[in-house]
Amino acid sequence: MSAAPHGRRPLHDNYGGICKVTEKNFRTLQDLVDNTPDLVSYFYNDTPGPYSRTRRNDVPAEHTNWRDEQRAWRETACIFDQSHHMPELFVRGRDALKLLNYIGVNSLANLKPGIAKQFIACNHQGYMIGECVLHDLGNDTYELISGRPLQSWVRYHAATGGYDVEVVADEATPDNPSGRRINFRYGMDGPNARKIFEEVIEDKMPEIKFFHTAKVKIAGVECLALRHGMAGHMGVEISGPYDDRDKVLDAILKVGEKYGLKRGGSKAYFSAQYESGWIAHPLPAIYTAEDLRGYREWLPGDEWEARFQLAGSFVSKSIEDYYVNPLDMGYGRIISFDHDFIGREALQRMMDQPHRNKVTLVWNKEDVLKVYASLLEEGTPYKFMDMPVADFGFPPRDEVRSKDGRLIGLSTLTGYTVNENAFLSLATIDAPDAIIGSEVEVVWGEPNGGSRKKRVERHRQINIRATVAPAPYAQFVQQKKRETVA
Repeated sequence: MSAAPHGRRPLHDNYGGICKVTEKNFRTLQDLVDNTPDLVSYFYNDTPGPYSRTRRNDVPAEHTNWRDEQRAWRETACIFDQSHHMPELFVRGRDALKLLNYIGVNSLANLKPGIAKQFIACNHQGYMIGECVLHDLGNDTYELISGRPLQSWVRYHAATGGYDVEVVADEATPDNPSGRRINFRYGMDGPNARKIFEEVIEDKMPEIKFFHTAKVKIAGVECLALRHGMAGHMGVEISGPYDDRDKVLDAILKVGEKYGLKRGGSKAYFSAQYESGWIAHPLPAIYTAEDLRGYREWLPGDEWEARFQLAGSFVSKSIEDYYVNPLDMGYGRIISFDHDFIGREALQRMMDQPHRNKVTLVWNKEDVLKVYASLLEEGTPYKFMDMPVADFGFPPRDEVRSKDGRLIGLSTLTGYTVNENAFLSLATIDAPDAIIGSEVEVVWGEPNGGSRKKRVERHRQINIRATVAPAPYAQFVQQKKRETVA
């Protein structure tokens, strides 16, 4: 059983007031769909975004400066406070595994305490609802971390599918004005991360395979350690009771001081994905299918799904053109047909059909400099490229074109990394055109001078040359990503 969605507390903004979602207020997501003739225009112009990375006050933008914080995960070690921006969902009960097994495209046959999963869910047509990290906590209890649209999908099926389960939602801080969470969460990575972790824990260093977990004690606090990271080293994500967060962090910082550990702020944190190759938050494929009407009628009109903010040079007439399938996102190896799940038949058909490949695009330095030079010239400049995070939507989508002008894919999540001295973006490109080393063009900036989004100034578009490279791009990350994920 699950609490009705309309009984939750109202959403709040980062300054403590009730969040006015848009100029219009909708009771359910279906109400929004029924009263919005052009969904693309609505999400492109009139929504505020699920939460703004630039207005968060729970984590400083920088502890020192984002350049040194980026260097730290390549040269020494960096620790990020992930306690606030990721919602979590706890599912427990005798039918919990049955529920998750029906929703996820993954095989859960080997799921048990000590093994984590990158959990992925699709609609019946095989397009992604979302993804998150899944932990088996034992005793028929499971924890889903991040991926709010997927958590909403799980809650819906828990509430309507007749499952003997209980769900507890732990809202991200921007949607939770109390600022309190169930767990703290710190992510540490870099070449010295293993040394720091080994020294700060109280017992013998456990051997933790990639994407596996182990229980450890830090400063007397029992924590769960997930072998995970974005820099390709012995990265670890440490979680535990929220009230013990300062005690654990202080112990890590004390040990880490001699190893060059730096604290990372939100700017550095959100720029790490350019090197790691992870495309976060695809637009959930829920807005059009008639068989999802019941879900849209269940989902409140102020949820993330009503607040996504499209941005970039790609503007389609159909919201469905923003949907992605797991193959486009590089998740083909995760799909398993050893069980019945939502979207199974559609994905089986897709396996033999053309799809896009996930790549990194390395932006041409001369073209990037033209963008900045335009700020010093008369007239309307090109779209400003903030650093280290240049993308300005949630999710952003920019056109990727071949040298002869064909639309061959979409670029997303653009930014600068001092470790590569380059602007990078992640992209999905038609497989025949995703040739490593080939040159493509990214259309940077929105058409017609820009949308109505408050973060978008009047600007011009520019075609920026880019070189197709592997995703993940960083050499160390590529090595670790080749390891088998359970």
